[in-house]
Amino acid sequence: MPLNREDKQAVVAEVAAKVAQAQTMVLAEYRGITVGDLTRLRAQAREQQVYLRVLKNTLVRRAVADTPFASLTEQMTGPLIYGISEDAIAAAKVLHTFAKSNDKLVIRSGIYEGKVMDQAAVQALATIPSREELLAKLLGVMQAPISGFARALAALSEKKQSEAQSEPA
Repeated sequence: MPLNREDKQAVVAEVAAKVAQAQTMVLAEYRGITVGDLTRLRAQAREQQVYLRVLKNTLVRRAVADTPFASLTEQMTGPLIYGISEDAIAAAKVLHTFAKSNDKLVIRSGIYEGKVMDQAAVQALATIPSREELLAKLLGVMQAPISGFARALAALSEKKQSEAQSEPA
């Protein structure tokens, strides 16, 4: 069912609002994907706070006009699903992970920090660990010396106690 003018304006406004807060946009061709697979992809995107929609390319072109994402308009052809995220890697990660298990989803391009990325660059972005993973690794590195020192003190204390118990009274 075609959209009327008000519906189109609402879609453009919604996408423009998402793009205004976004760091990354990824475009993927979804030709041949079953409805069930698309539903799974949408559920994964929701979990990662990724705005994921199948949209008319002309409406997205209007929504990204005069934004840092405007340079991506040349890539907006064919049946595309758009992944938009505030997190720098979330959209790329969701679509890349899904594309590994479903060969019908083909990542076309993306944009990050105003730079248009090809498929290989989007895949490279998707393999970067998330902020939470990096913070957990940093915390582990920071805790290692302290926990090692604590284990050494515990071992020394245990040794002293065993020596004290083995000495004749």
